[in-house]
Formats: sequence, structure tokens, C-alpha cells
Amino acid sequence: MDEDRFNMSMRKFLKEVGVTSQQAIERVVREEGLGGKGKLKVKMVLTAEGAPLDHEVEGEIDLG
Repeated sequence: MDEDRFNMSMRKFLKEVGVTSQQAIERVVREEGLGGKGKLKVKMVLTAEGAPLDHEVEGEIDLG
């Protein structure tokens, strides 16, 4: 396996996940008028087709 190629590909994917996830959260907070209203409970689920990957991350985002 080409480690450099693998790392670059993974970083590109994770950057896209991070940027698009932030945009989606900002959009829903804005459209639903949630700003300043406590915390938003969120969960990210990561799976991979053809591989036994099932990873979940849960957290809260302070809405200020």
C-alpha cells in the first residue's frame, strides 16, 4: 500500500466531511432559529461499504 497516497486520500475525505458537516449544522441552526437556544445534540455515523466499519461520535454543540 502506498502510505502517502492513502493519507492524502483520507485527509481529502475528512476535510470534505468536516467542511460540509459544519455548513449543514450552520444552515439548520440559522433556518430553524436555534441560535442562543441551549445545545444541539449531534451524532456522526461513519460506515464503509465492503468493510466492517461502524463508528459513531456523539456530542453537543453550544448554540451560544
